[in-house]
Amino acid sequence: MQSFSLLLLVLSAAPQPPSDSPPQTPPAAEARPADPEDKPVLAGPAQDVDPSAAEDTEGLEDESLELEEMRALEGATLDPGARPDAEVLQSLRRLGVANPLRLRMLDALEEPTFREDEASAEMPRITDLSTFDVALVQARYDIPVEMQPLVAQYIQFFQGPGRKWFRKWVSRSTRYLPTMQPILESLGLPRDTVYLAMIESGFSPSAYSWAHAAGPWQFIASTGRQYGLHQDFWVDERKDPIKATYAAARYLKDLYSELGHWYLAWAGYNTGSGRVRRLMERHGTSDFWTISAEKGLATETKHYVPKLIAAALIAKHPAAFGFAEDEFVYEPPLAFDEVKLTEAVDLDVVARAAGASVLEVQELNPELRRWCTPPASAKNPYTLRLPQGTRQRFTENFAQLATKDRLAFRVHRVKRGDTLSQIALNYGTAPEAILQMNQLKSLRTLRVNSELVIPVPVGRPTKESTTESALARKVAQARRSGVTVPRPEDEVPAGTPRGPVAVGPIKTEVIGGRKRITYGVQSGDSLWAIAQRFQVAVDDVRKWNNLTVRASKRALKVGSVLYVWPSNAPAPVVERAGTVVAAQKAPTGRPGTVHSLAAGESVWSVAQRYGITVEDIKRWNHITDTSRLPTGLKLTVSAP
Repeated sequence: MQSFSLLLLVLSAAPQPPSDSPPQTPPAAEARPADPEDKPVLAGPAQDVDPSAAEDTEGLEDESLELEEMRALEGATLDPGARPDAEVLQSLRRLGVANPLRLRMLDALEEPTFREDEASAEMPRITDLSTFDVALVQARYDIPVEMQPLVAQYIQFFQGPGRKWFRKWVSRSTRYLPTMQPILESLGLPRDTVYLAMIESGFSPSAYSWAHAAGPWQFIASTGRQYGLHQDFWVDERKDPIKATYAAARYLKDLYSELGHWYLAWAGYNTGSGRVRRLMERHGTSDFWTISAEKGLATETKHYVPKLIAAALIAKHPAAFGFAEDEFVYEPPLAFDEVKLTEAVDLDVVARAAGASVLEVQELNPELRRWCTPPASAKNPYTLRLPQGTRQRFTENFAQLATKDRLAFRVHRVKRGDTLSQIALNYGTAPEAILQMNQLKSLRTLRVNSELVIPVPVGRPTKESTTESALARKVAQARRSGVTVPRPEDEVPAGTPRGPVAVGPIKTEVIGGRKRITYGVQSGDSLWAIAQRFQVAVDDVRKWNNLTVRASKRALKVGSVLYVWPSNAPAPVVERAGTVVAAQKAPTGRPGTVHSLAAGESVWSVAQRYGITVEDIKRWNHITDTSRLPTGLKLTVSAP
């Protein structure tokens, strides 16, 4: 190979590199003091770093660009026998294909490996790792790669037991590499650092670990917040592949500045920089392999660096390591349009307006934790991604969508005694819609102080109201997706204490030939607990005691009494608005279940309660106008 001695002559006449090009490696920084709270967590603990520190050094990076480029080439220039290393390659890549300096350097080096516009030679099949010379491919990487026993073992693992997973990782990588690598490079990191995301998550935005790390770069909550990833009721930006890549680049940049080598930075990403720094000081070395051979690092961290090297080697040269092309199903690169929303919008509405599927919208916006976008305003809009080429259609269709054809959203904080059915009734919505909006398949017990987003119909129902159809579509969609709603009598009120169920005193007597129990309410009792003790339904307990849903809590004061009829005989009929009246004659003259319309109820909410349609109620009760039905009207709610 030609010597690099000509490079100094080339550089002496070369123009200045662009001022906005970042350096290959972050400028050295003084190591932060050891943090006693560092723990071996998957993506590293939060550190005492000012999140704005990386931004504060941007000016310094611009000023030191030329010096960094020179340093990257100096070592190779002074050693005529040296091969062009990863730093040289990175420097050339950063200059850009058309940069005159890059072209002069290429001519001087006559090194075809550097010409990214030319396809690199295909590696021959590697049949014996013990004889594989990694030096033959080092120049094709801008991260340090070398063969170690554990690297070889991980290559064999990915070729064998881990093959099916590695195939998925490589297939998915084509979706994210074109987006992630330029981000890493723009912040001064090697492009091949992207393979850290491969071993962390397999490039999966939905990955979630035992250590509560999330997203493609597996940030724990505290470290994510430290590096600018917002997490709240509505979104978790750790799952966004673009935002998380920027955060990971800043984090890795800080780790490299502190620890001085990419192997150590990667290890710090896995276990925390404080632990790595203390081991460096204890053993008096900055060599990862030496530190790894000693005590102090968890096995996971010792394997982290060789695993990353192995993944990078195979991912760039799968055929050389025994992977056939037809083993991969490559995903298309991430591509999208963006729109700014000034209000919370149901994803189903978004998808229909864009002419796309809800799944497509969700895959482009993995940070969304609900089935809708977050609250927004004209001053603080929310940027939503849409499938590429759908922005104009969405804008036109969304502008024509009437307010009454959409749903509004409220946030409900669960209180002690709440049940899903009660919450749905209070907001005039459906339990299925609540579960689906919160991405839940089923929910028998609510957790006190947890929060739920509640889809609420907009406006008052009318005869031809599309508000009802908007909520009905949401319910139908939830049922199609597998959402199941427990029966009200099977729900466990939030905050129900574990232990003995309803242990209050009882009095048993016979009334009209039937057994009646008088139960004395105790502290901590709920209608569900009382119903469970006597093997009856919650709705029956309400009916026997002339209670509405809203009045149930008042009836559960300590010292009050409730009547329970535990036999299987038909319960006494109590006619009250909002309750079932059993075995009456329906308006049609045929026997059926009858519902007395309560204040504030609509025909649609009644239909949802009984699992029937509005059209069924209209037909069975000979009703044409559902907009002005009087309170107390008895409606047949089962087929005659």
